[in-house]
Amino acid sequence: MRHTGGGMGWKVVKVKMNKFWNFIQGEDGERVLRLDGAISEETWWGDEVTPAAFKKELASGAGNITVWINSPGGDVFAAAQIYNALKEYPGKVTIKIDGLAASAASVIAMAGTETLMSPVSYMVIHNPATVAIGDSEEMLRAKEMLDEIKEGIINAYEAKTGLNRSKISKLMSDESCFNAKKAVELGFADGVLYAEGAVEDASEPVIFSRMIATNSLLSKLPKVSKKPEESVKSGTAYNELESRMHNLKH
Repeated sequence: MRHTGGGMGWKVVKVKMNKFWNFIQGEDGERVLRLDGAISEETWWGDEVTPAAFKKELASGAGNITVWINSPGGDVFAAAQIYNALKEYPGKVTIKIDGLAASAASVIAMAGTETLMSPVSYMVIHNPATVAIGDSEEMLRAKEMLDEIKEGIINAYEAKTGLNRSKISKLMSDESCFNAKKAVELGFADGVLYAEGAVEDASEPVIFSRMIATNSLLSKLPKVSKKPEESVKSGTAYNELESRMHNLKH
């Protein structure tokens, strides 16, 4: 809810939250959480109550939970809060990737007690990105901020995979796309759904162009008409990310 000025005083306006998560009850009674589509920064940071709302919904039930992921990624700080909430959840958390777990969504996938991938699903990891405007000092500050965020992402990958940090860093810099078997081989996943027996060694991960991947992912998202005066945002401004990092530290 937000307050808006008008007339003789204030009036309360109820703001509808566009949730990118959905809790449902499975057929066997087990809790199921679906994360579909982009992880929205506006949902989490446009209304400060939203992270609390997610945690409240998560804590409203008990028992084991299955989290289905099909997401091209999104806001790294929103993903961090989902990751932390799932790691703190008292029941078993089973992550199932049925399409794509890319970018920030791959970080959420690391929160599973067990992470399983469909044989036709993919996981994508890469370096964090932002948009910065200014002189050379501003560019250096943006780089330092991105390096710090990358270290945090590596923490989650390292805890799950057991790979050394330099190996993970190289995979991120190479913008790596893993099929299910390769993800299991590297430790990013624990098993392949619907597969019987041991997972055989997989081929080398696919390396792709960020531009090609981004255009491909964006083409699959619903089209939203924009007013002519609205500009298209690409990434998140580094000063906004820097502000969020400062808030997290304090």
